[in-house]
Amino acid sequence: MSQTPPDQPIPAPARKARTRLQHLAAVLLGALFLSWPAFYNGFPLLYPDSMTYLGDGRIVARAVFLHQFSPYYGVRSFFYSLGILPFHWNISPWPIAFLQSVLVAWVLWLVVRSIAPRQTHLRYLAVVLVLSLLTGVSWFSVFVMPDILGPLAYLALYLLVFAPETLSRAERFSLYPIAVWGITAHATHLVLAAGLILLLAMYAALERRRFLSRIKSVEKTAAILAVAAAAQLALHGYLYGKPTLNGERPPYLMARIIADGPGRQYLETHCAQAQWAICNRMPLHSDDPDDFLWGDDGAYAGASNGERGLIAQQEMPFVKAVLRAYPREQLLKSAANFRDQLNAFGIYGFDPNSWLLDQFNTVLPLARSSFAASRQQRSLLPLDEFTAIQFCTVVVSLGIVAVSIPFLWRWPNPKLAGLSVIVVAIVVANAFVTGVLSMVDDRYGCRVIWLIPLLAALFLLDWLNRWETGKEIRARTNQERPD
Repeated sequence: MSQTPPDQPIPAPARKARTRLQHLAAVLLGALFLSWPAFYNGFPLLYPDSMTYLGDGRIVARAVFLHQFSPYYGVRSFFYSLGILPFHWNISPWPIAFLQSVLVAWVLWLVVRSIAPRQTHLRYLAVVLVLSLLTGVSWFSVFVMPDILGPLAYLALYLLVFAPETLSRAERFSLYPIAVWGITAHATHLVLAAGLILLLAMYAALERRRFLSRIKSVEKTAAILAVAAAAQLALHGYLYGKPTLNGERPPYLMARIIADGPGRQYLETHCAQAQWAICNRMPLHSDDPDDFLWGDDGAYAGASNGERGLIAQQEMPFVKAVLRAYPREQLLKSAANFRDQLNAFGIYGFDPNSWLLDQFNTVLPLARSSFAASRQQRSLLPLDEFTAIQFCTVVVSLGIVAVSIPFLWRWPNPKLAGLSVIVVAIVVANAFVTGVLSMVDDRYGCRVIWLIPLLAALFLLDWLNRWETGKEIRARTNQERPD
């Protein structure tokens, strides 16, 4: 066999193949960094809702592919359940953890490369390693929940709008299904993505010189949102006979407004005259929306199927009536919920749960003993310690971002400016949508807060790129200067 002499250049096809292998190796190593909480725990991280997502996949798949319909499909995202079904088949959730880790590693590779085109492999791995050890991104990458897919969708929108020139055609097409799956994976992701695309359209209007190219990119992301919404309407219409975006959604707003106080006060005053179905459940009202919706004796969870349907049907008229009666009280309470959610981003929610363990008997029977032996189920995860680490990381990152943003006016970087707008908007909007419209929960904040350390790391890489470029320019100038 003939070999290329060492003094001859490597042929272009071989060079491309080697570069692709290097990229792949970096992404897979990044995914391995992100997977460490699962190895440390001895099992992918689970939440009670995880068992619903794992169990509903087959029910929905039978209806979609075999036309074997069911009277009940659950209240979670069917798209997440269907997406993870081929990776577990009710046997093991480990492939789901690996899938999500690879997706996170891949999107982070594209984001880091868009800002740091020099020595990308080393700098990418450094960023992923720091994020995986100091933030919750690694915990959510191996968490069998759709939470991590939301940030991936938002980062995909950043790449498609602000950095399309850094993407090959294959890379660009890989982002489309990731974005659609992320948007359809949870109801809040759809709301946040819609708001983000509207914000990006307004931002594009301010960029006069780049308006035409930027608005075309925004139109492509709007098409992604339209596909996601159409898919939800079509699937729910097929399953229920009526197209809806949320399916059989529980009355989250009603639960929130009653738990806040004004809703409960309204019922105490008006139940004698008004015919609200929820009045029949008055003694069971709670100041915790989670208990209201899911508690064994909760006002909604404990109701009959007929009562639930009527309660859900009356949700929005009830909410409007409460807001008309107590606008100031609800506004103050909602503002407090927003503030509390903005500050709630601890790495919590991975506690031992007897109900979750019992569900293994029907959902993942072969994996029950492995989960029972995990650190999560034995309450051995150092959640307080890692929450403290993440809190310090976020504080330092906010300082870096605050110092860096003013320099964007002196040394413009459209990519970093666009990513800054997206990260700040998502963190704030996520706190509003979840805290005000659902409930305050550390999990909701933790799933997006790692975007701030990511942004800080990219600012540092941008500074490094500028310093290296300036150093090279000075070196060339010195060489060209006559003696």
